[in-house]
Amino acid sequence: MNMDIIEGKWEQLKGKAKEKWGKLTNDDWTVIEGKRDQMAGLIQERYGRTKEEAEKEVEDWFNSN
Repeated sequence: MNMDIIEGKWEQLKGKAKEKWGKLTNDDWTVIEGKRDQMAGLIQERYGRTKEEAEKEVEDWFNSN
């Protein structure tokens, strides 16, 4: 999915993302604003994933939504 589209639809997607990654706070979601690299970094930090695991998880999620 195109990053411009993701950032434009972020408010719609954010609800689904919150369900999947409940350990991220509202402040985290505000900072992320649809940016994959920041999202993967926070998932890596909060969930103890490797960088590659977090990036793949985010990529798979964006592709399915």
